Amino acid sequence: MIVLNTAVAEALNNFKKRVDALIAKGEDQTDAIIDIIREDIKTCRPIRFDGNGYSDEWKEEAAKRGLDCEASCPVCFDRYLDADSIKMFENENVMHENELKARNEVKWETYTKKIQIEARVMGDLAMNHIIPVATHYQSQLAKNVVNMMEIFGREEGHKLTERNLTIIREIAERTETIERGVEELIEARKVANRIENAREKAVAYHDNIAPKMETIRYQIDKLELIVSDELWTLPKYREMLFIR
Repeated sequence: MIVLNTAVAEALNNFKKRVDALIAKGEDQTDAIIDIIREDIKTCRPIRFDGNGYSDEWKEEAAKRGLDCEASCPVCFDRYLDADSIKMFENENVMHENELKARNEVKWETYTKKIQIEARVMGDLAMNHIIPVATHYQSQLAKNVVNMMEIFGREEGHKLTERNLTIIREIAERTETIERGVEELIEARKVANRIENAREKAVAYHDNIAPKMETIRYQIDKLELIVSDELWTLPKYREMLFIR
């Protein structure tokens, strides 16, 4: 909101100065306003887009228009320290360059701490909640398979429990991927935590740690779909949407 309000203030001040300049030359006020509006419409044409601004379509379109479409949050903070940004904030008496730099340091540190906490919590949930529940369900299915084979014989029992066998294998593969992902996540955090520069550390957390968290989450989401509701210790997505 600080950025948007400052940008609007700069635009309005600039608009008034240009209108006043035309009026000073003898142009009618209404005509002067219309002329400046026409200029601004042409100027802002490259940034006007009626589609989904979060889509890949916009990224491609932005690249064609020569517009910055950076998706990394810590890298986006760099824009606060662009010469044009500093000039805007200082001209509108909002912040000086040293204040912008100080705020950026806080932003980078805050970003790092948020991802750091989320990564730790994710590792704990994965190892102490998700995997134990998934393997417990897997054991129940395995016991059912063994019992069915004892009752109906190996061939018929295998046929009757084919779905359970598929789920058992899927749980094994996904839990193995989660365990390996948590180990990699911990190691990545150790590397990132040794970085002293606030910006570089934030970028490392975005580039190296957040993607690993997404990989782990994907596997957990898939397990959520197959593990029995009565065993799953955490709220499922549908339970968050509808209170029972």
